[in-house]
Amino acid sequence: MPLVALTGGIASGKSTIAGRLAEHGAIVVDADALVRELQQPGQPVLVAIADAFGQHLLLEDGSLDRAALGAVVFADPAARRRLNAIVHPAVAAESAERFRRAFTGDPDAVVVYDVPLLVEARPDDPWDLVVVAHAPAQTRVRRLVELRGMDETDAQARVASQASDERRLAIADAVIDTSGELSSTIAQVDRLWTRISGDRVGDRS
Repeated sequence: MPLVALTGGIASGKSTIAGRLAEHGAIVVDADALVRELQQPGQPVLVAIADAFGQHLLLEDGSLDRAALGAVVFADPAARRRLNAIVHPAVAAESAERFRRAFTGDPDAVVVYDVPLLVEARPDDPWDLVVVAHAPAQTRVRRLVELRGMDETDAQARVASQASDERRLAIADAVIDTSGELSSTIAQVDRLWTRISGDRVGDRS
């Protein structure tokens, strides 16, 4: 029952890796999706965010104005820490419940936690394997500009707001180099799956 943490900076190709692992049969738990769920109207996390940062961050329908909140926290490290103190514990609790349900349903499952902020929030959790999607910072900035239409200054700020490549690579058990062609990334993921599958078979023998 391997529990795999998959992390990487913004625009590092992490979603491509997660998608390929899912094709192989892994159960993927997406941290960003959990955050969105926990920030829905009526959820305690959204109430805490509005209390901490102001009711003006709520739209007319009661949902969170993510763009406005992003503008606040990406420009202010102290504000980002305040937001993380609200969101991270809730996400940790919910993800643990998702892991539990996955392994209850299939004790031999490979569960992959797709989590951008592993280094910042959960580096010491008991992961069986930490996989890092890696592309140089400037490559990721270029992707944000070319593929997501960001202004270059904003793209650089987003990349700089996250942990450095060195910090992520320092905790990696496996690294997927996503700076090349898509086919190269997929081939590396396939080899990783073979490794994980072999470990599972070995654990049962």
